[in-house]
Amino acid sequence: MEDHSKDNKYMRAKEKVERLRKFYTSLTAYLFVMALLAGINYYFNGLSYPWFLWAAFGWGIGLLFQAAKAFEWNPVASKDWEERKIREFMEREERNEKGMGRWE
Repeated sequence: MEDHSKDNKYMRAKEKVERLRKFYTSLTAYLFVMALLAGINYYFNGLSYPWFLWAAFGWGIGLLFQAAKAFEWNPVASKDWEERKIREFMEREERNEKGMGRWE
């Protein structure tokens, strides 16, 4: 049983590292592309209309959601919450099977 627990912890840690790596890769691409678009915007119209901010805003929203997932800012979407809910539903089902959970 202990081996299974270690494997499970390892897989969760590996998934978290993968999410962090993807976020940092996306952040690097975002910064590079936005700098490039800002440079193009400046070159062609001197930032009289900063159109590159539309792209920065749209992509930034997606990046914000990715950061929330990578850094687990949403407690409802965390693995711990999922595991607690699974246990809760399993216990509820077990009580119902024994006839202890409902008046039927």
